[in-house]
Amino acid sequence: MSECIDYTKTSLMEVYGENCFSDAVMRERLPGNVYHELKAVQAGSKKLSTQVAEVVANAMKDWAIERGATHFTHWFQPLTGLTAEKHDSFISPRPDGSVLLEFSGKELIQGEPDASSFPNGGLRATFEARGYTAWDTSSPAVVKDLQGVKTLTIPTAFISYTGEALDKKVPLLRSMSAINKEALRVIRALGNTTCTRIFTNVGPEQEYFLIDEKFYDQRPDLRLSGRTVFGTMSAKGQEMDDHYFGAIKERIGLFMKELNYELWKLGISAKTQHNEVAPNQFEIATIYESANISTDTNQLLMEVIKNVARHHGLVALLHEKPFAGVNGSGKHNNWSIGTDDGQNLLGPGDSPGENVQFLLFLTSVIKAVDTYGTLLRLSAATSGNDHRLGANEAPPAVISLYLGNTLTEILDCIAEDRPLVKRDGKLVELGLTTIPTFPMDDTDRNRTSPFAFTGNKFEFRMVGSSQSLASPNTMLNVAVAEVLSEVATRLEQADDTLTEVKHIIKEFYTSHKRIIFNGNGYAPDWLEIASNRGLPNLTNTVEALSHLDDPEYTKLFGKHGVFTAAELHSRKEIYLETYSGQLHIEAGLMVEMAKRRAIPAANRYLKDLLSTMEAQMSFGMTPRSQKTLAQNLFDHIESALDALESLEQTLVDVLETKGDALEEARYYHGKVVPVMEILRSHVDELERLTEKSYWPYPSYEDMLFHL
Repeated sequence: MSECIDYTKTSLMEVYGENCFSDAVMRERLPGNVYHELKAVQAGSKKLSTQVAEVVANAMKDWAIERGATHFTHWFQPLTGLTAEKHDSFISPRPDGSVLLEFSGKELIQGEPDASSFPNGGLRATFEARGYTAWDTSSPAVVKDLQGVKTLTIPTAFISYTGEALDKKVPLLRSMSAINKEALRVIRALGNTTCTRIFTNVGPEQEYFLIDEKFYDQRPDLRLSGRTVFGTMSAKGQEMDDHYFGAIKERIGLFMKELNYELWKLGISAKTQHNEVAPNQFEIATIYESANISTDTNQLLMEVIKNVARHHGLVALLHEKPFAGVNGSGKHNNWSIGTDDGQNLLGPGDSPGENVQFLLFLTSVIKAVDTYGTLLRLSAATSGNDHRLGANEAPPAVISLYLGNTLTEILDCIAEDRPLVKRDGKLVELGLTTIPTFPMDDTDRNRTSPFAFTGNKFEFRMVGSSQSLASPNTMLNVAVAEVLSEVATRLEQADDTLTEVKHIIKEFYTSHKRIIFNGNGYAPDWLEIASNRGLPNLTNTVEALSHLDDPEYTKLFGKHGVFTAAELHSRKEIYLETYSGQLHIEAGLMVEMAKRRAIPAANRYLKDLLSTMEAQMSFGMTPRSQKTLAQNLFDHIESALDALESLEQTLVDVLETKGDALEEARYYHGKVVPVMEILRSHVDELERLTEKSYWPYPSYEDMLFHL
């Protein structure tokens, strides 16, 4: 990724942030008045002027060129789920044949990539190619370094000629503005006059697999779809839990060393790394940043993981379920609400006043999660995540909220108007100014809960490993903003603010406590309990996404200016088309791999087995077990061929659903997926029965236990 750096001998302090145009760099390189005006722009209190943009652009160019950059790019996040960039050089020809190195304020502020081929969900006609990238001043520019090829990379938003959001950043920024507005109203009503800005913070935990690239290169399913469409578990999987938090192997340690340094150079504070549950599965966590910056840095993180892995003869797999039979990968989204005067609004605090504020925001989140749980569920809905949710590795598809016993008891006491008994046996009167303090981490972690309170934040564990953080945090921000809007209005109109706060806390908890579940989400009876409580169980991506533009959500997003009705509908169309497209690729891979290599390999083995049996019988031997093996091979070959024919036919029949994204996605889920599962069951059984030297693909044992 970068030129010949010996990471074992390079000091962290030498490299940290060297490729990030950070606040410290801006303070050093910009004139004082320009720096302060840019900070005001970042805080949303001023608009960016052309004069400031020119000064910043020149400083940014000089800084990037000093680091060896020759090009710049507006880096954005289209609705493909990936990132996109178009590179332009700094050179500007002169009449005498020489060149100047230039980068104007206009080039910094706005770019115009060809947008015709990006997904738009009906927002625009294909021939209307214009799309504009706009500099996101709140997220730092970086210099990407790909083995010495250095590019100034500027985070940007991506919009159409007519102003519609064509990316994931714009709605996220809008949702952050919405929660800022409504939360400010609430704390103003509570008497806080020092805070001027409220933001949501996110600390993601990224899981991924590593395999040797020689095996990856032999697996077309991994190369083209990110997961194995065929494959049987080896005799050993994760049963012994010996990989989880185990000693990191030397090869992986060297990879992690380079990974950390490359991230640190970008100013990304990679903090924690360890072996995860499944063989060859790992996790890395970064420290908290605002939701927008965390979304950007997580996209960079995934890119850097993949690039660095290749330097070590490895391939990083970010799919939610690359291997059947072992844990898949998620991206735990740790979410909290902070203020610019240093408060965590989800921190219990030490004083009764802070606890009142905390309980008000806590119960507001409880109501938001109950009322808008479907939005949270669909924000984590992908074909990859369908393989993971509900297994003993990820939370079930039912949205519930974990509080822990202490918080639940406090809220129960408030709701039931009964005194709380402290641990020392004393009674505490639960008045508005005498709500008791409690330790910040007086809650255990519930690994089976999709939305768990973990001391001073919520951990949204449902998000898939390959996903952008933008959509989950957009949905969460809007849901909470809507509830805070109600709270603010009630407090602003109240004659007695503190009395109204008490009423709200009690009302929200009483009306929405059905969402709270402190038990085992994997327990067989939880789904029945959830159903009795009226909690929705949207078990697959298609049914979850079908609700995205429901009238109530269209109204909600319109009220807070996050999505127009057209933008919301476009996303529903795009995400459903993405689901169908991914399954079409996987089904096509199954057809190719089974027809051209797997079944022929099993047939060759059967032929040789029959020849061996014939020779044995010519000597009067009776190969009873081999006869059974041969029959099993034959039966599964025939069944696989039947399933193969059926799958090919379903892929023809799906053409009849073209033009209706929801109907097509439902067809893939209801018709194509079941046949894929049948074909996989027979091909996987053929792998078990066929002698290894005949099998054309690396096995799970090869891939998961060879590093």
